[in-house]
Amino acid sequence: MTEPASLRERYTKIIDELLASILGGKVIVSKGYIQRILAERVLPGSSEVLEGCLQEQVTAIQAQIASETSEVKQAKLGHKVRSLEMIGKVLVEWQQERQATETVNRLVNNLMQTAPADRLGVLFQAIDRNQPEPLNAEQLQQVIKDLQLQQPDSVANPEQLVAVATGLKKGLAVLINLEPHLLSWLYGSGQQTGFAEAASQGPWMTWADRSNSPVISLLLSAIARQEPIPDAFAENPHPETWVELAIVLQGIQIGLVRWFDQQPYDLSWGKRMSFSTLLTFASLWCDLANKVNNYPTLSEACFQITLQILRAASQRSDFPLYGGIFATLNGDSFHKTLTYFDQPLKQVTGTQEKGRIITVLGYSQGVLGNTQRAIELYGEALEIAQTAADRPCEIANLNHLSRIYLQQQDYEKSISYSQRALVLARQNGDRQGEANALTNYGFGEVLAAQSRDEMEPEVYEQNIGYLERGMALSRSLEDLQSLALCAHSLGRAYLAMEQWPKAVEYLTQGIKTAQSIGDLYLQGMNMVYLAEAHYGAKDPAAMLYAALGMYQLHQIEAREWRKSAGLLQILCGGQDLEISLGAVRSQLIPVIGVDGYDYLPEIMAEYDRC
Repeated sequence: MTEPASLRERYTKIIDELLASILGGKVIVSKGYIQRILAERVLPGSSEVLEGCLQEQVTAIQAQIASETSEVKQAKLGHKVRSLEMIGKVLVEWQQERQATETVNRLVNNLMQTAPADRLGVLFQAIDRNQPEPLNAEQLQQVIKDLQLQQPDSVANPEQLVAVATGLKKGLAVLINLEPHLLSWLYGSGQQTGFAEAASQGPWMTWADRSNSPVISLLLSAIARQEPIPDAFAENPHPETWVELAIVLQGIQIGLVRWFDQQPYDLSWGKRMSFSTLLTFASLWCDLANKVNNYPTLSEACFQITLQILRAASQRSDFPLYGGIFATLNGDSFHKTLTYFDQPLKQVTGTQEKGRIITVLGYSQGVLGNTQRAIELYGEALEIAQTAADRPCEIANLNHLSRIYLQQQDYEKSISYSQRALVLARQNGDRQGEANALTNYGFGEVLAAQSRDEMEPEVYEQNIGYLERGMALSRSLEDLQSLALCAHSLGRAYLAMEQWPKAVEYLTQGIKTAQSIGDLYLQGMNMVYLAEAHYGAKDPAAMLYAALGMYQLHQIEAREWRKSAGLLQILCGGQDLEISLGAVRSQLIPVIGVDGYDYLPEIMAEYDRC
């Protein structure tokens, strides 16, 4: 091994020679000239030493300039510094280019040496966007060229490597065709979110028509029509097809997330759409993996992409620790979306990203009414978060457990979990967790007092204070998710105290806040209790909100739609539903549309059958 001292001498000499050439003007010193000298004379793995020598010389000359009084000498020294900085800039560019080349060479060599059955897994790992420096399009073009060259006789199944190269080439070509149309669906139909039920209104058919690829068009068209993955994929294990799919789907996903994240006018909407996009593509890869389960290594490679996407989602700074999954880009129910993640998550050990994804799934399972499953998921996520020292996730799961035990009317457990969350949040400076814990604690104490028939005003006033402090903290943090939870909890607390105007005030605020963050469940629940508040105040608006709450919660399969349906039935008083709804028809249609309005009797018929 070369001694560092000898390396410094070697590289100091190279620097001196380059400086002499630049300052002497005997030769034209271009970027290419410097790179050629570096390539010829810098030893592999030692460019950092050269970089250090350059910095040492720059520092030394800058010190000379600071102490030099002659302007002429200062100018000469300054020219020398600029020359050294130019060499340093070329060195950085050369290092980056060489690193990119080494990355390509390493991947090509790995593909050549890996058993044919495992090659897709190697490639999919290389294009993982969680890598510090994932392969870009230019590097993939070089991979294509290298794989298309004549392979040595020692390489197993060289035809497969050529097929991989062909898949890469086709995928990159499809992306070029799709790029101008990646976001056109957002503007063509007048929709803002793209969560369309009709194939003609969503993005998938737009992309299918523009893909210029039979394979891509077949898949995207099926998704647009909300049909299962075509059987043709189950019978097609050819690498060319799956490499093309990986490149195209990843390209669409990256383009959408980048655009949503950069929205300056509605940042919260953009962040929600980014997260939903990641989960949508994760679920799609799960579906593809299940489709090819007759080919275990191919199925495993597809699940690998699912895990990569889930990892990317979990590491986002705006990860919704206090929210859930409500929709996907193809308009499918989120009940189906949840089932996609069971198998891939089982393959992962207790990592931070697993704990966070399970937290979201727990929230969503609670929405579906699977309370025991939600408790199990929160408990698992809590253990993982504690092991991974992920304090925000740990506090979030304590808060989630507190709220779910409130639903079960187990106030002792609910208050206990909220107290633990509050202590831990304050110890760790987690103000979002503290706001939620204050809300849960105050709400739990209000409901517990009500269950004990303690109606003294001072009992409620003290606990309402906790709720108001949580709300004030959420507002100061501009944390809309926590603010929505606080407004909902305050509304329900005043509802329990039969203070109808206050309940209406906070529940109305809760609806607006839940709408702004896209929390369909909380939006629907506020409508349910707002209907009860209006009913208590003998306000005819109860009919409107009972119908809206029932429709909203039924759409996302939340069990509480029945609560609203029961109130709606009481409000009808034995009268035909359509006649009763006629009074609020003009208010319902702008919100749920004519189709939604016409669907209300079907929901009530389902309630009657239960």
